[in-house]
Amino acid sequence: MSRPSSPEGLATSSCPAADQVSAGNTMWADIRALLPNTKEDLKLDFSEKVEESVISLLQQARDLLYGAGSLCSGSTRETCLQKIRNDHTTVPSIKSEEVIPRLHCPSLEHFRDNYMIPQKPVILEGIVDHWPCMKKWSLDYLRQIAGCRTVPVEVGSRYTDEEWSQTLMIVNDFIDQYIVNKNSIGYLAQHQLFDQIPELKQDICIPDYCSLGEGEEDNITINAWFGPEGTISPLHQDPQQNFLVQVIGRKYIRLYSPQESENLYPHETQILHNTSQVDVEDPDLVKFPKFERAAFQACILTPGQVLFIPVKYWHYVRSLDVSFSVSFWWL
Repeated sequence: MSRPSSPEGLATSSCPAADQVSAGNTMWADIRALLPNTKEDLKLDFSEKVEESVISLLQQARDLLYGAGSLCSGSTRETCLQKIRNDHTTVPSIKSEEVIPRLHCPSLEHFRDNYMIPQKPVILEGIVDHWPCMKKWSLDYLRQIAGCRTVPVEVGSRYTDEEWSQTLMIVNDFIDQYIVNKNSIGYLAQHQLFDQIPELKQDICIPDYCSLGEGEEDNITINAWFGPEGTISPLHQDPQQNFLVQVIGRKYIRLYSPQESENLYPHETQILHNTSQVDVEDPDLVKFPKFERAAFQACILTPGQVLFIPVKYWHYVRSLDVSFSVSFWWL
């Protein structure tokens, strides 16, 4: 098929491609007119008869429609999807059978009986919307309250890389070098950050669901994870339950059951025995052939969502944007 010889050829009504674009614009405008202005106004409240996997797919479609909070206006469907691809060219697709179910504010009993006791991952929605951090936290806010604080920074895209290292720097320098200027990949992963900066701790709360555990509240470990797009936590497992709260940006996450451990090729060294040797999104199937048969669940975690990662569940995390997450480790 030959291409039009001039730009004007694309604008004439006799061009089938132009007609299709025009029709697409009209159709998309009609769809936008039927939708609420914000994602929050597009309610997806269904009865318990509707399967959670169906609800999860609808929620993902809603997230794509509204993007980072506003609907793609004046665009065809193709243009909207192209914008997503241009902004984040490696955002993976998630098949229906891989989707992690989502629940809106389940009762403690429902969460305990259906997810905590059977050790099944789930995304909880609506439980952190009231946290001050969801509205307050930004780069400017972090500079304001913590800009001159010295913190440990992990340098490198993942801790299994040979060039990975750790260093100390003030928060302002970290933001300038790794977030704003994107000179390289660096990650602020801090277990004591909220003790060092009480203003941040005042903006979060320990989820009520942690009370279902056997440990005391004082034994809950709160972690901060702050870094640029492209930062990766290799596939690994932890010895505690985990609530991962997404505050800023999005993360692509894969979860593998502990039953899949044999297919995940953990490192043989003691220091990395809880970490897989496999590059999850670019696996060497000649070297690690059993990895292909390992079943997993996946999600793109967005601000306001809380992912329950059961104890010993293998998880792989890649930041799709500048990201700030808070995790709660509990037993």
